[in-house]
Order: sequence, then C-alpha cells, then structure tokens
Amino acid sequence: MTTDILELNDCIVLIEHSNTTKTIVQKCEIDGDALGFAFYGSGNVELEIKHNNQTKYLMNTTGLAICFFGNQKVEFSHKIEPDKPLQSISIFTKLKNLNSLPQAEKEIFENYLPQLLRPKEHFVKGPSFYMTLEMQLAVQKIFNTSYTGNARLLFLKSQVNELLAHFYALLASEKKPDLSETDKNKLFQAKEIVTINYSSPPSITQLSQMVGLNSNKLKKNFKELFGIPVFKFVQEERLNKAYELLRESEKTVQESAWEVGYESLSSFSNAFHKKFGMRPNEVKQQFFSNKS
Repeated sequence: MTTDILELNDCIVLIEHSNTTKTIVQKCEIDGDALGFAFYGSGNVELEIKHNNQTKYLMNTTGLAICFFGNQKVEFSHKIEPDKPLQSISIFTKLKNLNSLPQAEKEIFENYLPQLLRPKEHFVKGPSFYMTLEMQLAVQKIFNTSYTGNARLLFLKSQVNELLAHFYALLASEKKPDLSETDKNKLFQAKEIVTINYSSPPSITQLSQMVGLNSNKLKKNFKELFGIPVFKFVQEERLNKAYELLRESEKTVQESAWEVGYESLSSFSNAFHKKFGMRPNEVKQQFFSNKS
C-alpha cells in the first residue's frame, strides 16, 4: 500500500494505491468530527465501520464516489482483496472548517448534506454516486501523472478540487430513480456481470435474462442508477484494463487490445486516445522509460 498525504485548504487528502496478491486490512481513525469523501478509481474494497458496539459494512467498487460523517469514536478498516488493484482518493475536513467556506459552498452542504452536518450517530453515510466520465478521468489523471515536486503537488490539488466540484454538481442535480431494493440489487448484479466479462460481455437480452429484468427496464434503469449506459460502462472497463496492462505488463499494444476485446487496433487506439488523451503506444513507451 502506498499513500500520498496532501493538505488542501482545510482538507486532508489521502491518495492510496495497492496491488497485492494477499488480502490487506488497512485501519484508520478520524481525529474529531469530520466529513469524508472517497472516490474509488479501481478495486473492490470492503469498508468495515465499528462504533457503539455496532459493525457496518460498505462494499465500495470501481467507479463509486461516497460521502460520510465520522468522528474519533469510529474505527474504519479497509479490506482490500488480492489481485484487485486499489486506487482511492479520500478527502477529510473537520465540521468546524465548513464555517469558513464561501456562501455558495455552505448552501450545498446545508441543502444536500444536512444529515452529515447535524449527525445523529458517530457514523452517518451520505449520498453515493457512480462517477461521471469527467470524474473518472480526473481520478485517472491523479494516478497517472508523471509530474514531480511542486508541479505534481499543484496538479494533484487541481484534480482533487475538480472531483469535489463534480460531486457537488451531482448533489445539486441528483434525481433519484424510483427503484425497489430488488431491482437495485439486480442492477448491481448486472454491473458485476459485465465488469467480470468486459472482454466478451453478454448481450442486453442475455444480461436481462441472467438478472431477471426485461431489456428495456435494464437499459433505462442501469443508466439512471449508474449514470452511464451498459455498453458505455463496458467500454470504460475495457479501456481501464488496457491502460493497466500497458503500464504493468509486458504485453504489446496489439496483445492488450485483443485481451480486452478489441479486434480492430485502430478502433482501440482511437477510443483509448479519446479517454486518456494519449495513444496506447505512448503509454507503453512511458512504461519502458520509467523501468529503465
């Protein structure tokens, strides 16, 4: 586990990365009453929360953004599963710091996060979202930057501010889909299926049969719940995996494209460039230059 710790205005920012072949349990505590935001770029992480002789569990998976209140009486444990690289960005600020925010930001917290400003327990979970493509790109930039020194610090701060701005925008425009818990569970099951089978995903018809939702409802509600259509989500998973292969393995650009399900190298290169702003071969060259 590697962790960068930044100070941003009145916030503490933890940028964490882990790639392990064994399960890791990372414990942490909060000093005083604080608001927290967490953005998960990759990995499936079980968050264990203990307070008042209670234990709660939250499963945070790739692409989720969450917010919560916690204090010094809460013990947090991140359980990181093997072979599922973790990339997470956590932002903490003391409740008392909110008094010094500009009025526009104060109104966001008052209007959309009142349960966190006036918590009734030692831990309170706030709204969570599937990150927009802009948020996912900001996370990718944070973990992939090659800047060093003060330039890196300034760049990371700008991207963290962008993530928070996008989160606030989602709060302000949140439209909660009218879904039963049963349907939500089926949609999360569908998301898990296409996440695992991103290189050769089932068709919408096959997926609807697998989770027990009709095709139209699956397409409509998947986008409402996660903010992205099913096969756009699959494409994002493919490209994220391809980036990982190019950075972390000896596979060629062609081999990486085939492994994630692209038959056309030009289609792969264009989609990759559109998402990351770099061609696959540029990432590969960067990987070899860093190794040497």
